[in-house]
Amino acid sequence: MSGFVLAAHVRSFTYDDGGKPLLRDVRLELVPGSLTAVLGASGSGKSMLAKVLAGWALAGGHGRLNGTLELARGGAAERLDFHGSPEDPRLRLGAWGQHVAYVPQRAADLLTGAAATVGEELAFALEQRGTPRAEMLEQVDSAARAVGLGEFLQRDPGRLSGGEQRRLAIACALVGRPGVVLLDEPSASLDAEGFAALSRLIGALRASGAAVVVFTAAADPIARAAERWLLLEGGAVAAEGPRAEVEADAAFAASGVLRDDSGTAENPRSVGEGLAASTPLAELDRVTFAYPEAGRAGRRRHAFAPGTRVLDEASLAVLPGEVVALTGPNGAGKSTSLRHLAGLLRPQRGVVRIEGVDILAEPAGRVAGTVGTLFQEPRDQLFERTAVREVAFGLSGRRGFLGASRGEARTRALAALESVGLIRHADAHPYELSMSEQRLLALATVLARRPRVLLLDEPTVGLDRFGLARLEAAVRRAAEGGAAVVLSTHALTWARRQADRGLVLTAGRFHEV
Repeated sequence: MSGFVLAAHVRSFTYDDGGKPLLRDVRLELVPGSLTAVLGASGSGKSMLAKVLAGWALAGGHGRLNGTLELARGGAAERLDFHGSPEDPRLRLGAWGQHVAYVPQRAADLLTGAAATVGEELAFALEQRGTPRAEMLEQVDSAARAVGLGEFLQRDPGRLSGGEQRRLAIACALVGRPGVVLLDEPSASLDAEGFAALSRLIGALRASGAAVVVFTAAADPIARAAERWLLLEGGAVAAEGPRAEVEADAAFAASGVLRDDSGTAENPRSVGEGLAASTPLAELDRVTFAYPEAGRAGRRRHAFAPGTRVLDEASLAVLPGEVVALTGPNGAGKSTSLRHLAGLLRPQRGVVRIEGVDILAEPAGRVAGTVGTLFQEPRDQLFERTAVREVAFGLSGRRGFLGASRGEARTRALAALESVGLIRHADAHPYELSMSEQRLLALATVLARRPRVLLLDEPTVGLDRFGLARLEAAVRRAAEGGAAVVLSTHALTWARRQADRGLVLTAGRFHEV
């Protein structure tokens, strides 16, 4: 193993619940300046492998690793042997994380949640290590600029857009200049500028001698730049080697890995197919909106500069049966637009209409009877004990939108789970599911109500080929049933295949593309 910076042999990894191993006989050897891609469909074990390498899966004491981790630093190698027993070495996350940085698929999991500004968030780990102030300020500024957040140091991290939060999480991982960088779905929610910045950053990391590993369900340009691919299936290695060899392997063809971002539909939706010339189902009519400049204690609670109009007399109309894709850079206000249509935000000027009715005076809960929303972060709408209870919630009883009986609600919930491929997880806790499965579960909670307006915020993030096909089928069924569908996405090629129209949001207004 000469020349490696991190070597691992995961003979097996399981949780204390006695279930089957989540990883089996996986080997990795990372050398300085290398780029490795670990690919696989949802549930293949790629995120779990990342957490084992980063120590996250070991630090809580609930996981059992049989294998070795060996880290080279300062001219010497530190080898940790694990046997799945109480006598195993304790891996100290703080010390390990200085050398092995990890950005999880859910970027917010890496943030403290207590920092008032982006600058404070970036400085947190350096402060814990006692970094001299002048050096700390230089590293914070350098990390922020590397991910395109150089002008955001005084912003509140809790109110950044999804793509901006991902950039911040990557900067937090890199601020200490580690020797190994593990990135789980790093391009999720990034706009074109963010993706380009990420590509440049990975190049700079490699030039500095760091070993970079991307864990992804898509063979995107970053993965395709990797010298070595590792394909996982069911927690084990299905194929490994140079990219060309793995791509030619039958296991890759059978896997759920996306070949590109073009989508999976064999018969893409025809523009204007099935549209009815009638009153728009969803409409923003010259809407103007700006977030308050400051929250309590003087902290800004949004991602926009003071006084910025997120929406500036913005107009949008979506007809029954129409699919409209919203695009635009991170922080442009796409999610803000969807929240207006859902009745979660109120315009300062202008009108929001659903089925031709001004919803200004309508409670958001009542609007939700007609408008179904898939949020960018699926955990924002998951709270029940099982997947089937999650989907059935709100279909019956006093809080129900449909007034269905319990039996009818369960039948409809099971049908929605079947449509997104999660019927086998009907009795699983939502937080036991992978991130992509949580996104599909959140989608099922929306589809079960059969809303007249369907709002999907970054619906493709983290989905493998099979999950994307289910999403496409859901969009197609909704539109064919007469619903108005609005997609907010950075997956431009995919959006062109699915949507009747594309709109880009810039400077607070929508423009046809």
